Amino acid sequence: MWYENDKPLHIVLNDLFNHYREHVKNVDEITQALIQKGVIEKAEDIENDHIAFRTLGVPHLGIQSLERIFLAYGYRRMDSFYFPIKKLKAYWYAPPEETYPRIFASELMVSELSAEAQKIIHKYTDPISSDPVDALDLTDGYAVAKFLQTPLWEVPTSEEYSTLLKESEYAAWVIFNRYYLNHYTISIHALLDGYNTLEEFNDFLEGIGVELNDSGGKIKVSEDGLLKQSSTVSALYPAEFADGKTLEIAGSYVEFAERKVLPKFKDVPTCEIKREHRRDGFETGNADRIFESTYTSQIYNK
Repeated sequence: MWYENDKPLHIVLNDLFNHYREHVKNVDEITQALIQKGVIEKAEDIENDHIAFRTLGVPHLGIQSLERIFLAYGYRRMDSFYFPIKKLKAYWYAPPEETYPRIFASELMVSELSAEAQKIIHKYTDPISSDPVDALDLTDGYAVAKFLQTPLWEVPTSEEYSTLLKESEYAAWVIFNRYYLNHYTISIHALLDGYNTLEEFNDFLEGIGVELNDSGGKIKVSEDGLLKQSSTVSALYPAEFADGKTLEIAGSYVEFAERKVLPKFKDVPTCEIKREHRRDGFETGNADRIFESTYTSQIYNK
């Protein structure tokens, strides 16, 4: 989960995670509980299944911009996904080596929003007249890491944020949080017996007081039954807006994934099971519900 040399990708992943864990208290809370239970010895023992980003589909930004960073580091664009009700599209990206997390990047189809919502978003994104990744030296990991933590547009007013929130909670999240890491994901199947199924792990989480997203059920299951996912509910944090007002808004969260062994590898001894033997990729139905980990319907119903 942490990388020790100075490869650009290592620098970027470490920096993303360090900022993320500072703001998402569930990360250390869960990690320390796993250490205390003897499930892992140290945080680095956790396998990171994937990380996720949210973007806006406007000129010079969106997935087509963000993906350039990770494609340069050897990631490969894989399957596409479409979420018509939420007005989102997404892709997942396979890493250059098994030691790296998959990436899931989604994009809001801004042109499908109301005129009022589009006007708010374009007010902040229209001043960006070229793809900001054009100006990056992608071989400089520190520059890329800084870029991913640097706002690309101004902070909106609380009224604008609230207007977006009513129509698209995804839009409201991105307009304030920008490229902030949306979540990282613990590979449950890589843990010790007693914790390596999602049912057992969710019991452990609720036993230490962690609140779970229950949209579509606490465990979201792919149609083939081979990918199970669950997630925490985002905590609220105070955010100061351009008009000086402070609102409690959703931050990021932690996800959990259990990837089962593919039927054709059912006879491979457990000790020899590798990532290639397990169900890969993502599932539209699962992801659709996981998005709601930052939604008010989840946060305020707990």
